[in-house]
Amino acid sequence: MRLSVKNIPGIFPYFTAVMVMVSLSFVNPSRAVEKNTFTIIDFEDRQVEIPAQIRRVVTISDGMIAGVMTCLGQAEKIVGIGSPCLPKTWAYEIPSRTGAAHEYREGMNPVFFLNPFLADLPLVSQFGSGINFEAIAKLTPDLIIVRTGSCSLCASKDILAKNIRLLASLGAPLVVLHGPNTFDRPDIGSLSREIELLGAVFQKQKRAKEVADFLLASVNEIKARTADIPPDKQKRVLMLGLSPTARENGGAGHVKGEKTVQTYLLNEFAHAQNAFSGTGAWNILNAEQIIGLDPDLIVLVTAWGYHPPEELYDAPYYKNLRHLRAVENKAVTALPWTPCNCEKRLEYPIDVMVMARAAYPERFTDIDLCDWLHQFYMTVYGVSRDTATRLISCQWMDWACKGDNQ
Repeated sequence: MRLSVKNIPGIFPYFTAVMVMVSLSFVNPSRAVEKNTFTIIDFEDRQVEIPAQIRRVVTISDGMIAGVMTCLGQAEKIVGIGSPCLPKTWAYEIPSRTGAAHEYREGMNPVFFLNPFLADLPLVSQFGSGINFEAIAKLTPDLIIVRTGSCSLCASKDILAKNIRLLASLGAPLVVLHGPNTFDRPDIGSLSREIELLGAVFQKQKRAKEVADFLLASVNEIKARTADIPPDKQKRVLMLGLSPTARENGGAGHVKGEKTVQTYLLNEFAHAQNAFSGTGAWNILNAEQIIGLDPDLIVLVTAWGYHPPEELYDAPYYKNLRHLRAVENKAVTALPWTPCNCEKRLEYPIDVMVMARAAYPERFTDIDLCDWLHQFYMTVYGVSRDTATRLISCQWMDWACKGDNQ
């Protein structure tokens, strides 16, 4: 479908597009030529002139932008990335009481598995080091796309505003996205708008809408299964990160609280309650505090590393939590490995399915999680079943394809 003034308003209420002819000055002024362009409105309400022919893109996100570009068949246009977690393979050894470690190998962002060339691209931004504006300028991009809320762009509003101004000053068109956690009330609908905006940028609106609609349909189907559970019957869930950083600071782990996208997904789609009533995403709790919460279910999240249930069951440094009711009942599950998980990405329906299925297994007896995961990756990324199997392994969800996948 070609981009036109007539069909855009009915499809994308959050931005408009109109074909114009302008003379653009890019990062390298000598390249300024007259090009066909069209206008979009990004999440900063900025009108951005997008070149009709995009060849060189710099992205700053933890994988969301590259993931959508992969879905749209545009990933090969990326020439610079803004997260060290994208082109990296991870491995962990979880200690046990017997001395035999639980080993996890070849973990990675699914986008890296699908686009191994990302390892050869320059890193223009990372958490703690800021943005390398000079490196971006040297790449002479046709387009820069950034996502606030990403680990590299999660600073205060003043610093973010300054970074956006500096990026815009480089001369290349700049498109700014906002992740769900950047809003006062997180709403996964904003992620769908991100996908559709990127679809407009790359003139792949139909495919972008298919992906966004599929993701929403996936979580809404889960929501329908749990919607009739009254509040007094809803499970109390602790979203716990068994973070070594938390242990170094005298705690037992990081806990996700209210006013986060994680709690929004838990409440809105799984119809379960957060056992922790505090706010914020990185609350450090000690063992006594966690024991006092007495959750029905513990969901282990990525937090400075991957944390499977075996770590809580078997690691010597968690022996003081083994008498938790959830631990004794084996009511512990792990979300997919999600390195640099400052914001939700395309795989967020997997998080919802894992949480809801663990909280209310009787409502999902007809769902084979292994097959569900295969269908998810095949639909989102347009890959074969064999490739979907590899993506399951990349996120250390292999347990879902074994005999006991509860």
